[in-house]
Amino acid sequence: DSLLAFTHSGLPVVLLEHRPPRLGLDTLGAGVLHSPLHIQFIRDRWYVSDIENGDPSVVGFTPDGHVERRIDLARVGAMPHQFAVLPDGALVVESRDGRLLRLCGDSVATFAPVEVGTKPSLIVGADGGVLHAIPDKTITLYNGFGHIRWRIDWPWREAAFVADVATDSRGRIHFLVGDPQDNTFTAQTLAPSTGEVVRWSEPSSAGSFVVDRLGAVTPAGDRWSAPAPDSAGR
Repeated sequence: DSLLAFTHSGLPVVLLEHRPPRLGLDTLGAGVLHSPLHIQFIRDRWYVSDIENGDPSVVGFTPDGHVERRIDLARVGAMPHQFAVLPDGALVVESRDGRLLRLCGDSVATFAPVEVGTKPSLIVGADGGVLHAIPDKTITLYNGFGHIRWRIDWPWREAAFVADVATDSRGRIHFLVGDPQDNTFTAQTLAPSTGEVVRWSEPSSAGSFVVDRLGAVTPAGDRWSAPAPDSAGR
Protein backbone atom coordinates (compact mmCIF):
# COMPACT_ATOMS: atom_id res chain seq x y z
CA ASP A 1 0.00 0.00 0.00
CA SER A 2 3.03 2.31 -0.05
CA LEU A 3 3.40 2.52 -3.85
CA LEU A 4 0.99 3.04 -6.73
CA ALA A 5 2.04 2.05 -10.28
CA PHE A 6 0.19 3.29 -13.36
CA THR A 7 0.66 4.07 -17.03
CA HIS A 8 -0.42 7.16 -18.96
CA SER A 9 -1.10 7.47 -22.66
CA GLY A 10 1.91 8.85 -24.50
CA LEU A 11 4.44 8.14 -21.75
CA PRO A 12 6.87 5.24 -22.46
CA VAL A 13 7.33 4.44 -18.76
CA VAL A 14 5.45 3.19 -15.73
CA LEU A 15 4.81 5.95 -13.20
CA LEU A 16 5.43 5.07 -9.55
CA GLU A 17 3.68 7.27 -7.00
CA HIS A 18 5.00 6.88 -3.45
CA ARG A 19 2.53 7.05 -0.60
CA PRO A 20 2.00 9.53 0.88
CA PRO A 21 1.98 11.47 -2.43
CA ARG A 22 4.30 14.19 -1.12
CA LEU A 23 7.18 11.72 -1.55
CA GLY A 24 6.92 12.29 -5.31
CA LEU A 25 7.08 10.20 -8.50
CA ASP A 26 9.62 7.74 -9.87
CA THR A 27 9.53 5.85 -13.16
CA LEU A 28 10.05 2.26 -14.23
CA GLY A 29 11.19 1.12 -17.68
CA ALA A 30 12.72 4.33 -19.06
CA GLY A 31 14.55 3.49 -22.29
CA VAL A 32 13.04 -0.01 -22.32
CA LEU A 33 9.29 0.42 -22.68
CA HIS A 34 7.65 1.95 -25.74
CA SER A 35 3.87 1.81 -25.35
CA PRO A 36 3.10 0.23 -21.96
CA LEU A 37 -0.42 -0.35 -20.69
CA HIS A 38 -1.13 -3.09 -18.14
CA ILE A 39 0.87 -3.79 -14.99
CA GLN A 40 0.85 -6.78 -12.67
CA PHE A 41 2.98 -7.16 -9.54
CA ILE A 42 3.58 -10.64 -8.16
CA ARG A 43 6.29 -12.18 -6.00
CA ASP A 44 8.32 -8.97 -5.93
CA ARG A 45 8.38 -8.70 -9.73
CA TRP A 46 6.81 -6.12 -12.04
CA TYR A 47 5.25 -7.34 -15.30
CA VAL A 48 4.31 -4.71 -17.89
CA SER A 49 2.63 -5.19 -21.28
CA ASP A 50 4.27 -3.32 -24.15
CA ILE A 51 4.13 -2.87 -27.94
CA GLU A 52 7.14 -2.01 -30.07
CA ASN A 53 6.76 -1.61 -33.84
CA GLY A 54 3.45 -3.44 -33.68
CA ASP A 55 4.85 -6.46 -31.81
CA PRO A 56 3.36 -7.20 -28.36
CA SER A 57 5.43 -8.35 -25.42
CA VAL A 58 5.48 -8.47 -21.63
CA VAL A 59 8.53 -7.12 -19.82
CA GLY A 60 9.52 -8.45 -16.40
CA PHE A 61 11.39 -6.17 -13.98
CA THR A 62 13.22 -6.96 -10.75
CA PRO A 63 12.22 -5.06 -7.58
CA ASP A 64 15.01 -2.52 -8.21
CA GLY A 65 13.78 -1.81 -11.75
CA HIS A 66 16.20 -3.83 -13.87
CA VAL A 67 14.89 -5.80 -16.86
CA GLU A 68 14.78 -9.50 -16.04
CA ARG A 69 13.17 -10.76 -19.24
CA ARG A 70 11.07 -9.74 -22.21
CA ILE A 71 8.47 -12.29 -23.31
CA ASP A 72 7.70 -12.06 -27.02
CA LEU A 73 3.95 -12.54 -27.55
CA ALA A 74 4.05 -12.17 -31.34
CA ARG A 75 5.64 -15.63 -31.67
CA VAL A 76 2.49 -17.29 -30.29
CA GLY A 77 0.00 -14.95 -31.94
CA ALA A 78 -1.21 -13.58 -28.60
CA MET A 79 -3.54 -10.64 -28.17
CA PRO A 80 -1.64 -7.49 -27.07
CA HIS A 81 -1.79 -6.07 -23.54
CA GLN A 82 -3.87 -8.94 -22.12
CA PHE A 83 -2.01 -11.31 -19.80
CA ALA A 84 -2.03 -12.94 -16.39
CA VAL A 85 0.91 -13.96 -14.22
CA LEU A 86 0.59 -17.19 -12.24
CA PRO A 87 2.20 -17.61 -8.80
CA ASP A 88 5.05 -19.64 -10.34
CA GLY A 89 5.90 -16.80 -12.74
CA ALA A 90 4.37 -18.42 -15.83
CA LEU A 91 2.44 -16.15 -18.16
CA VAL A 92 -1.07 -16.84 -19.50
CA VAL A 93 -2.18 -15.10 -22.70
CA GLU A 94 -4.95 -15.59 -25.26
CA SER A 95 -4.12 -16.79 -28.76
CA ARG A 96 -6.21 -15.87 -31.77
CA ASP A 97 -7.26 -19.49 -32.33
CA GLY A 98 -9.37 -19.84 -29.17
CA ARG A 99 -6.89 -20.93 -26.50
CA LEU A 100 -5.39 -19.58 -23.34
CA LEU A 101 -1.68 -20.36 -23.52
CA ARG A 102 0.71 -20.93 -20.63
CA LEU A 103 4.18 -19.54 -21.36
CA CYS A 104 7.06 -20.62 -19.14
CA GLY A 105 10.55 -20.07 -20.49
CA ASP A 106 10.61 -21.56 -23.99
CA SER A 107 7.65 -23.82 -23.21
CA VAL A 108 4.21 -23.08 -24.68
CA ALA A 109 1.22 -25.18 -23.58
CA THR A 110 -2.56 -24.91 -23.75
CA PHE A 111 -3.86 -23.61 -20.44
CA ALA A 112 -7.55 -23.85 -21.41
CA PRO A 113 -9.65 -23.81 -24.59
CA VAL A 114 -11.89 -20.74 -24.77
CA GLU A 115 -14.66 -19.31 -26.90
CA VAL A 116 -13.65 -16.60 -29.36
CA GLY A 117 -15.81 -13.51 -28.93
CA THR A 118 -16.58 -10.66 -31.30
CA LYS A 119 -14.74 -8.20 -29.02
CA PRO A 120 -11.27 -8.50 -27.47
CA SER A 121 -11.20 -10.47 -24.24
CA LEU A 122 -9.85 -9.19 -20.92
CA ILE A 123 -7.39 -11.23 -18.85
CA VAL A 124 -5.89 -10.70 -15.39
CA GLY A 125 -4.28 -12.80 -12.68
CA ALA A 126 -6.77 -13.38 -9.85
CA ASP A 127 -6.81 -15.48 -6.68
CA GLY A 128 -3.84 -17.59 -7.79
CA GLY A 129 -5.40 -18.28 -11.18
CA VAL A 130 -6.65 -16.46 -14.27
CA LEU A 131 -9.76 -14.37 -14.83
CA HIS A 132 -10.90 -14.41 -18.49
CA ALA A 133 -13.73 -12.12 -19.56
CA ILE A 134 -15.39 -12.40 -22.99
CA PRO A 135 -17.49 -9.24 -23.53
CA ASP A 136 -21.23 -9.86 -23.92
CA LYS A 137 -20.72 -13.59 -23.19
CA THR A 138 -19.08 -14.92 -20.00
CA ILE A 139 -16.61 -14.26 -17.20
CA THR A 140 -14.60 -17.28 -16.02
CA LEU A 141 -12.16 -17.74 -13.16
CA TYR A 142 -9.66 -20.58 -13.71
CA ASN A 143 -7.38 -22.02 -11.05
CA GLY A 144 -3.64 -22.22 -11.62
CA PHE A 145 -4.02 -25.48 -13.56
CA GLY A 146 -6.62 -24.27 -16.05
CA HIS A 147 -9.68 -25.80 -14.33
CA ILE A 148 -12.83 -23.70 -14.01
CA ARG A 149 -13.63 -22.43 -10.52
CA TRP A 150 -16.70 -20.52 -11.61
CA ARG A 151 -18.27 -19.07 -14.72
CA ILE A 152 -21.02 -16.46 -14.95
CA ASP A 153 -22.94 -14.90 -17.80
CA TRP A 154 -21.91 -11.37 -18.76
CA PRO A 155 -23.65 -9.23 -16.11
CA TRP A 156 -23.90 -5.94 -18.02
CA ARG A 157 -26.36 -4.87 -20.66
CA GLU A 158 -25.11 -4.77 -24.23
CA ALA A 159 -25.25 -0.95 -24.36
CA ALA A 160 -22.48 -0.78 -21.74
CA PHE A 161 -18.85 -1.45 -22.52
CA VAL A 162 -16.12 -2.74 -20.23
CA ALA A 163 -12.88 -0.81 -20.57
CA ASP A 164 -10.65 -2.75 -18.18
CA VAL A 165 -10.37 -5.26 -15.33
CA ALA A 166 -7.94 -5.34 -12.41
CA THR A 167 -7.39 -6.97 -9.04
CA ASP A 168 -6.18 -5.24 -5.89
CA SER A 169 -3.72 -6.35 -3.21
CA ARG A 170 -6.53 -8.01 -1.27
CA GLY A 171 -7.71 -10.16 -4.18
CA ARG A 172 -10.85 -8.22 -5.05
CA ILE A 173 -11.79 -8.06 -8.76
CA HIS A 174 -12.77 -4.71 -10.28
CA PHE A 175 -14.29 -3.95 -13.69
CA LEU A 176 -14.33 -0.49 -15.25
CA VAL A 177 -17.72 -0.19 -16.98
CA GLY A 178 -18.63 2.64 -19.35
CA ASP A 179 -22.05 3.89 -20.33
CA PRO A 180 -21.98 5.59 -23.78
CA GLN A 181 -25.45 7.02 -23.31
CA ASP A 182 -24.42 9.44 -20.56
CA ASN A 183 -20.62 9.30 -21.05
CA THR A 184 -19.86 8.06 -17.54
CA PHE A 185 -17.91 5.22 -15.93
CA THR A 186 -18.53 3.10 -12.87
CA ALA A 187 -16.18 0.70 -11.09
CA GLN A 188 -17.86 -2.55 -10.10
CA THR A 189 -16.41 -5.16 -7.75
CA LEU A 190 -16.91 -8.91 -8.16
CA ALA A 191 -16.59 -11.38 -5.29
CA PRO A 192 -13.57 -13.61 -6.07
CA SER A 193 -15.39 -16.64 -4.63
CA THR A 194 -18.50 -16.46 -6.82
CA GLY A 195 -18.22 -13.67 -9.43
CA GLU A 196 -21.24 -11.87 -8.00
CA VAL A 197 -21.22 -8.07 -8.36
CA VAL A 198 -21.07 -6.96 -4.72
CA ARG A 199 -20.01 -3.29 -4.93
CA TRP A 200 -20.16 -0.41 -7.36
CA SER A 201 -19.15 3.22 -7.38
CA GLU A 202 -21.07 6.36 -8.17
CA PRO A 203 -20.85 7.28 -11.90
CA SER A 204 -17.94 9.49 -12.91
CA SER A 205 -17.00 11.28 -16.11
CA ALA A 206 -13.37 10.19 -15.57
CA GLY A 207 -12.32 6.55 -15.75
CA SER A 208 -10.19 6.57 -12.58
CA PHE A 209 -11.28 5.17 -9.23
CA VAL A 210 -9.80 4.56 -5.80
CA VAL A 211 -10.39 1.34 -3.84
CA ASP A 212 -9.77 1.70 -0.12
CA ARG A 213 -8.69 -1.00 2.34
CA LEU A 214 -12.29 -1.94 3.10
CA GLY A 215 -13.22 -2.18 -0.58
CA ALA A 216 -15.16 1.07 -0.97
CA VAL A 217 -14.80 2.42 -4.53
CA THR A 218 -14.84 6.17 -5.19
CA PRO A 219 -14.05 8.33 -8.26
CA ALA A 220 -10.50 9.69 -8.34
CA GLY A 221 -11.28 12.75 -10.48
CA ASP A 222 -8.24 14.19 -12.23
CA ARG A 223 -5.81 12.99 -9.58
CA TRP A 224 -3.72 10.99 -12.07
CA SER A 225 -3.36 13.52 -14.85
CA ALA A 226 -0.14 13.40 -16.88
CA PRO A 227 2.73 14.83 -14.81
CA ALA A 228 5.09 17.46 -16.12
CA PRO A 229 8.07 15.87 -17.90
CA ASP A 230 10.54 16.95 -15.21
CA SER A 231 8.41 15.57 -12.36
CA ALA A 232 8.46 11.94 -13.47
CA GLY A 233 11.27 10.72 -11.27
CA ARG A 234 14.38 8.80 -12.19
